[in-house]
Parts: sequence; C-alpha cells; structure tokens
Amino acid sequence: MDKEQKPELICPAGTPASLRTAVDGGADAIYCGFVGPTNARNFPGLNFSLDEMAKSVLYAHDRGAKLLCAINSFPTAGRTDIWKKAIDDAISIGVDAVIIADIGMADYMSKKHTNARIHLSVQAGASSAESINFYCERFDIKRVVLPRILTVAEIKKVHDAIDCEIEAFIFGNIGMMAEGRCSLTNYVTGLSTNMDGVCSPANFVHYEEDENRNLTTRLGEFAIDCIGCGQNAGYPTICKGRYNATHRKGYYAFEEPISLNLTHLLPDLIDAGVTALKIEGRQRSKAYIKSVVSSFRSAIDAFAKGETPDISDLLALTEGHKQTEGAFLSKKWR
Repeated sequence: MDKEQKPELICPAGTPASLRTAVDGGADAIYCGFVGPTNARNFPGLNFSLDEMAKSVLYAHDRGAKLLCAINSFPTAGRTDIWKKAIDDAISIGVDAVIIADIGMADYMSKKHTNARIHLSVQAGASSAESINFYCERFDIKRVVLPRILTVAEIKKVHDAIDCEIEAFIFGNIGMMAEGRCSLTNYVTGLSTNMDGVCSPANFVHYEEDENRNLTTRLGEFAIDCIGCGQNAGYPTICKGRYNATHRKGYYAFEEPISLNLTHLLPDLIDAGVTALKIEGRQRSKAYIKSVVSSFRSAIDAFAKGETPDISDLLALTEGHKQTEGAFLSKKWR
C-alpha cells in the first residue's frame, strides 16, 4: 500500500459516548443516525437527538474527524416529511455528509441542499457501474457504499467505470447479501428493517429455558433457535436462526452466525480503488468500538508502512468467534 493511498477508517456509533470512543480511538469518520425510523438501526436506547448530534459534530471536528449522518431507511407514503426534516436537521448542524438510501430523498437533498455531500447507502443496493453512475449523474452522489456481494476483482471493475468514491465494509455483520430488501422481520413482526429501521424489535424477543437448561429463542410466536446448555445465545434474528426442514433438521437455512473480517484483504481492496473502509456495528458497546477501531487503525497504519499488522485479537470480537471473507474472494461463498 502506498502512503498516499491510505484510506479513511469509517466507524459506527450508536450513542454519543460511542462516538467519542471512536473518535478518540483513531477513526477518520463516524457514522450515526437520529432517533426514530429514518435510520436502519432504530433500536431503543440507540441513536442521537438533534442536540446530541450537533454536539457530536463539534466533538469530531475539533479532533480532526468527520461525522456522517445515516438517513438510510425508506420512507413510506405519507411519512416523507420525517425523512426530509432529518436531512434538513443534519445539514443545519454541519454534518460532513448524509448517507441516503431512498431515491426520492436523494432527489430532495440534491435539489434543496445543492452544496451538501451525499453518500449512497449500502441499503440502496447499487452494485453495478450503470446504477451507480445514474445516481452520480442525477443526484451528484460523491460516494457509494458497495453491497457485500462483490469480489475484489468486481470492485476494481466498478471503480474503473464510475466517477465517485467507493466505501466498502471490512468488519462486522455480513448481512443477507441483498441490502435494502430484507422482508423477514416484517413478515413476523409487522415492522420493517428497511422502512421502520428495526430488525428483530426487542419487544418481540423472548427466551424460554426448559428443565435441561436448553434455551429456545423466539421472535414473536416463531422459534428462531434452540441453544444447548453452555452454548452462546446470540440476539435472535430470523436470518441467523436454525430451522427444521423436510431434508435437514436444525440447520442455518439463510445465514450462519459469522462476522465479516477483511483485514488480510485491505491492501487488495485499496489497490482496487476503495477509498473508505467501513466497520459495521452501531448497536455494539463502547468496549467493542474501542477494540475494533484501535485494531483497524493500527492495521491500516501498519499496511501503509509496508508492515504486517497483528490482527489476532479481532477474532474474539466476531460473532460466534467465527469469521469469513464472504463473497469478496469467491461467489461460491454462502
């Protein structure tokens, strides 16, 4: 990696305290969202009031970091004013960019806030040069966050055919590989990941322990998994549950609990044209943020110097202590 190529490290924050932790840990930019349905991490106890966001902008800027406001869910008919107000509020307090998913909100922002910087959210699902170029030409998008379905070689081809920056996920939740299109939670709870900003709402989550101390996890009336005594029980999301089917029993039908970790691919991603490296996890703790941010700060700086970083401590922070490079190396990954 050439020193001039050193990318931005983009880190999550679900609370003002987490934002300060990320800034102090060496993040170049932090992404966060307002309280409410306008962002895709709409959980109780998470996210920022307008006053908290304004103070966080000042905190970040005073320390040389940027703040990116995620307004990355999809408004439904009759509710668009909520999203428009969130955009107006974000611009009024001086955020460095707004991360937009909805095409209508991209149009609104590009017309009303002509000098503001728009980043295209991974929720938009734009994975081809043609779709990205449309957003760039129509709404003056400055950066696209790529879906986690492209190999490094494909990212290079996209980079060579577009005229905006590329941001890619490097650590955290692997997702359903079809960002912006998950309907599983909506089917069970009536609340949508993409329109209400909440996956597996906490008030629908239940745990039941039997006489042998085996734990059944439920989302609403549906059993998601059964965990034996002594096994780790993760937060119950439908896509990471185990189910019985006619041909198999107790298997991961959609996705195994596992974390994306692209540390070893950082030089390849940067050579492919990625200018911003993104960590997932706005619902994670301050301790998690501190560990992951500091590890990747050290790794990126070491690669820039031509050194090989020690990244062994990251495995302890992965889901189920399992990690993968996902589709970034091969389309055969499931």
